[in-house]
This record gives sequence, C-alpha cells and structure tokens, in this order.
Amino acid sequence: MQWGARETAGLLTPAAAADALAAALLAGLDPERCPPRAAVAVPGGELLLMPAASGGYAGVKIAGVAPGNPARGLPRITGAYLLLDGPTLRPLALFDGAALTALRTPAVSALALRYLAPAGRPLRLVLFGSGPQAYGHLEAALAVRELAGVVVVARDPGRARRLAAHARSLGVAARTGTPADVAGADLVICCTSARRPLFDGRLVGPDATVVAIGSHEPQAREIDTALVRRAAVYVESRAAALREAGDLLIPAAEAGDASGGNGMTDGPAGSAGAGGPVHINGTLADLVRGRKPGGGPPGCPQLFKGVGAAWEDLVVAVALFEAAGANSAT
Repeated sequence: MQWGARETAGLLTPAAAADALAAALLAGLDPERCPPRAAVAVPGGELLLMPAASGGYAGVKIAGVAPGNPARGLPRITGAYLLLDGPTLRPLALFDGAALTALRTPAVSALALRYLAPAGRPLRLVLFGSGPQAYGHLEAALAVRELAGVVVVARDPGRARRLAAHARSLGVAARTGTPADVAGADLVICCTSARRPLFDGRLVGPDATVVAIGSHEPQAREIDTALVRRAAVYVESRAAALREAGDLLIPAAEAGDASGGNGMTDGPAGSAGAGGPVHINGTLADLVRGRKPGGGPPGCPQLFKGVGAAWEDLVVAVALFEAAGANSAT
C-alpha cells in the first residue's frame, strides 16, 4: 500500500497526530532508547536514515535534505517512509517522507505547546519561516491555543506575505514583521534552515514560550545563548539533544570551555545563569506523564527544542496507516 502527499492529506490533523504521540508516551514508549539518526553527506546535501520499532510495528524513514532544491522550485526535504509489521517485518505501507515530516514535526510542537504555552487568553504569535513547516506550525498553534494575531518573519518578503494572507484566511489577524517583534510575542515558533540565531533572546518576554525545530545539527541554531540561559528548557529526549541540538550544544560548549566540563546538565528551570552550564528542565515524556509540569519561576521563558526523532515518525505513520484502514472500512 502506497500513499503520497495527496493520499495522506486529511487523514490526520496535527492535533490528532499529537494525541497519538501522547498516547505512545503514556503507554511506555521510551524516546531515550530510540536509535540515533544516521546522516551521510552526499553531493546534493544529506541523506538521513531513521529506523524505529515499538509495539506491533517497525519502520524506517529515508530522507534527503537538499539545500539547493528551493531555488529549483523543489522541496528541501524529500524521501519515503516504509512501515513494517513488527513481528514479521513484512512491509505494510509506503508513505511520502516529506508529507510525513510536514505532519509529524508540527504535531510534536503542538504536544509541547499543550503543556508550555500560556493558557486562558489569546496569544500573539511570531512565526519565523515561510515553508511547509511554517504552514504546519500555524495550523498546530491554532489547534492548541487561540491566537490574537500572527507576525510572519521570513527572508523572502513575497513568501512571508503569502503566509500572512493564509493566516488571515483562517480568521487570524496577520502581518509580516521583523525579528524585533519577538519583544511583544507570547509565542515564538522557529522553523527555518537558519544556522545562526534569528533574534535577540534578551527581547523575549518572561512569560513567552519559544519553539525551535528548524535544526538537527550540532553546529546550527535558530536561538541564541542569551535565551537558552534564561529559559526553562524542554527537549524530545536528552540523548537526542546531546547529539544534535545545536541551539543547546553551542551555549553548552561555551560554558564547558569556561568550566572544563561538557556544559550541559539536568537542572531547575532558568538556572543556567550568565556563563553557567545549560540545564535541561525536562523532556516531552516528562511533560506528558506529569513528572515535570511546565512552568518556571517569574522571568523564565519556556523553550522547547526539537530535532525530530525516528520514534515520532513511527508513531505518526502508524496513526496514518490505521486512520486509512478505518476510512477504507467505512
């Protein structure tokens, strides 16, 4: 059975995919045991191999990251996801890898936002990026919180205007803006291919929540050291963050150089301090299972740093597969 982007569209919303991720974590799935992503440099960019197994299923995503593709009018992320029966490893379905990633990543962010984003009032969102992930994260944010308005910040003014227009078509006041708009934001979402910080972290308000999902490379980051040191930091898993989260590893390396350690520890919210080690306050599993309730002391923004993980692809692929089966049976 094979599904492309058109076939998977409409089978699962980011909110439903977030529900599937939460259910998997509550059922005992351990992200810390997820196999690491294998990355191979190739002339066109990078090939990623992401295997996982849980419950009655296994699967593997082969993804290509081609930085030159957008200039050719092609997607930056390509690939396929092969879903297998767990006990027999018999192939069950083949999904478009880019479509799966475009659903999975906003779903992970939506799950984090359920616990970390301010509740009880409309939120002002600043959204960095204008590609498929930006559109998906707009939908994800709308699924979990009421938005008072959206400011789109992107390198391409035309694409930024189109995303703002799309937001307005969904009933949300929206405009394009600049990085300085984070000063008035309740929620900041970064889904770009940037390799250097997008904004001055000192401008982010004490009650704001920041989601950064654009990078999975130790040398690249979307947020700066100032914000990391102020924030209560949450990640998908500690193991993945220590391997791939440049947003955290770069500040940690700075602290490690000063202290002689690795610069990253578990610790209380917002306790890094100027020049201190980077503290991971908790993981997505901690939040879902109630071990680490979101929140921190006054003056402490919430930060969720995601790098993407194979267990998330598997859970969402299974949810798509089962949704397709349920739809075909009715």
